[in-house]
Amino acid sequence: MSKKQNTYLLPYPVIEAAAGGDVDAINAVLKHYAGYICTLSARPFIDDAGTVHMRVDPEMRRRLETKLITRILKFKIA
Repeated sequence: MSKKQNTYLLPYPVIEAAAGGDVDAINAVLKHYAGYICTLSARPFIDDAGTVHMRVDPEMRRRLETKLITRILKFKIA
């Protein structure tokens, strides 16, 4: 595996700590996936001039973050 590919992965100790409930590790996982979560929660909004803009829906972003946290805490490390 090249160094470039390895930079996109979360380190195993962070994953293990997050699955164990470590708040700092969970925040590291959330930070790692923040861009992806924002992309998934982007919704079109129309301004007063009728122009369509893509903006992050804060409710959808919170729902996705909450879902990720619950799945992290249910994750079992063999």
